[in-house]
Amino acid sequence: MGQFETSKIRNLGIIAHGGAGKTSLSEAILFDTGMIDRLGRVDDGTSTMDFEPEEIKRKISITSALDHCEWNGHSIHIVDTPGYGNFIADTRACMRALDCAVIILSAISGVKAQTEDIWNWANEFEIPRIAFVNKLDRERASFLRAIDDMEKTLGARGVAIQMPIGLEADFEGVIDLIGMKACFYAKDGSGKFTEGAIPAEYAEEAARLREHLVETVAEAYDALTEKYLEAGELTEDEIIDGLRVGTMRNTFTAVLCGSATSNIGVQHLLDAICAYLPSPLDRTKAVGVHPKTEEVVERAPDEKEPFSALVFKTTSDPYTGKITIFRVYSGVLNSDSTVFNSTRGVEERIGQIYELEGKKQHPIKQAVAGDIVAVAKLKETITGDTLCDAAKPIIYEPAKQLLPVISYAIEPKTKADEDKIHNALHRMIEEEPTLESHRDTQTKEFIISGMGQVHLEVIVEKMKRKFGVEVLLKTPKVPYLETIRGTAKVQGKYKKQSGGRGQYGDCWIEMSPTARGEGYIFDDKIVGGVIPRQYIPAVDKGIQEACVDGYLAGYPVVDFRVALYDGSFHTVDSSEMAFKVAGSMAFKKAMEVCKPVLLEPIVNMKITVPDENMGDVIGDLNSRRGKVVGVEPKANSQIIRSVVPMSEVLAYSNDLKSMTSDRGMFSMEFSHYEELPTHLSQKVVAEAQGGKKESNNNH
Repeated sequence: MGQFETSKIRNLGIIAHGGAGKTSLSEAILFDTGMIDRLGRVDDGTSTMDFEPEEIKRKISITSALDHCEWNGHSIHIVDTPGYGNFIADTRACMRALDCAVIILSAISGVKAQTEDIWNWANEFEIPRIAFVNKLDRERASFLRAIDDMEKTLGARGVAIQMPIGLEADFEGVIDLIGMKACFYAKDGSGKFTEGAIPAEYAEEAARLREHLVETVAEAYDALTEKYLEAGELTEDEIIDGLRVGTMRNTFTAVLCGSATSNIGVQHLLDAICAYLPSPLDRTKAVGVHPKTEEVVERAPDEKEPFSALVFKTTSDPYTGKITIFRVYSGVLNSDSTVFNSTRGVEERIGQIYELEGKKQHPIKQAVAGDIVAVAKLKETITGDTLCDAAKPIIYEPAKQLLPVISYAIEPKTKADEDKIHNALHRMIEEEPTLESHRDTQTKEFIISGMGQVHLEVIVEKMKRKFGVEVLLKTPKVPYLETIRGTAKVQGKYKKQSGGRGQYGDCWIEMSPTARGEGYIFDDKIVGGVIPRQYIPAVDKGIQEACVDGYLAGYPVVDFRVALYDGSFHTVDSSEMAFKVAGSMAFKKAMEVCKPVLLEPIVNMKITVPDENMGDVIGDLNSRRGKVVGVEPKANSQIIRSVVPMSEVLAYSNDLKSMTSDRGMFSMEFSHYEELPTHLSQKVVAEAQGGKKESNNNH
């Protein structure tokens, strides 16, 4: 049995948009629970949770960090999540493993776009949550405005269970609206407070907010409603019980307040986490499927059930190697044991089990249902996999990944970097499942795709720091194609006579366009043996090799048919090689007269924007030669579907961000190829020829 019963565990996410104070709040919680002995600060680079060099440099959370603490006989596993759009995919993956959350509302800026996304995910994963209005000691802070903003933007019912004493520089504590008492905090960041009577100037407002609290809580369940209607009041215990039930059912959101950096209100928040938020036992059974029969299987959060866990995060450490982080849903896991990875059908050896403490790892002997733990050096397991008892297999569904929104080409700085690039990218993708990489067969570039420009810049920094690989980020080349609009009959004749045996190949071809997407078709129309059978495939091969390098701008030629209908040969000098050269000569001649044109790739885009930005975004799409094919309304926003040339949206991520104040989202996928307008075609051809000249000069 673990150190804590499952009923005393809280798997807590701290969630909000970037800059709301999540890491500062985590730091204050760790300090107040005695896990750390001094209060670190994000701005000084001394916080426990933002420990990666890239986070310290940028002063933001880039990856979710985990720690744990104890409070009032409870074990709290804290997941401090990123809030900036570039790194928010990690937050989604972690939320799959959480039972409850504290959502931070900034007393200055209220609710921003990323908070909306995260709130919707909390609804999707059915995560009960309470809210904490932070930064009440800063200029322009307003407690009630933050609650109002939460209700308007997130459609949540906020119920204040505290109110602030003073604001901005005068913020000195909180009023507990359940017990109707004031708590005055020390200004030294120690988190110490003294209780006293509510100051007279706050009595009226406190009475008003308490009345609202009791009315709202009375709706939590029927017996409480009846009691309230009869008595017109509820006891403190009944309010606490109603708050717990209402929070579990997501009927309303209890709101507390304070300042994370000044350590005001944090201890009261810890009390609320233990009192109102669920343990793993309060959640429904974990549901998965049997790997072979695909029947639905359930696991209760009980130590007597077979072991099962879901991997929701992987990190790589230059010293420890790969670290796999998972949530135990049922049963018990002991160190030095073997488990079954049901997703991949392989066994994995578990060595030491760890609880994570920021960048440190604390070894433990056992993990029980509800625990979040880590192990090192698993060979096959990646994020999203299920680990379980081989005799009772189950597969859990991981959080659905967000799709990458921006792509860059990467160029190794040296030959040594080129050799190491594959391994480094493979390891980075284990850590960041939203990262994708491939080699573009046409442009020969290494392409990496991620959640934004900053995301990819951080990946490049991590590759250098962790794996010693240096690369440069570049805008990727657009994979244009070439095709023809006309028909031509031409001769390709290769004749070479020098001392000894000569070379002779002669073919006549007819080249014509085919329908878009049909590719290359070769027709053998030779009759009477004018070209011997063994040389015909060589003509075909010569054309295929020549069309790869294009004619106009060096892009592959597609969608054309070649009919080989005549030619001649020499009994001594003809060879496969000679007919291959003849085929390629014929192709180049035909391209001169077949009206060659460039084709450009077109992508389908799905863009979600706030109502007020729709006009700007559609106007911008039109200016990019895009066509809007449909608009559908969604709560407070619109989904615009459009088709746009790829070349026009290579850097769309940053442009949409500025048009919508970082509230727009989009995804794109390749659709088809279309002819590039003449004026743009001339520009691409000129650039290609300029590039050719330059590379010839360099050689």
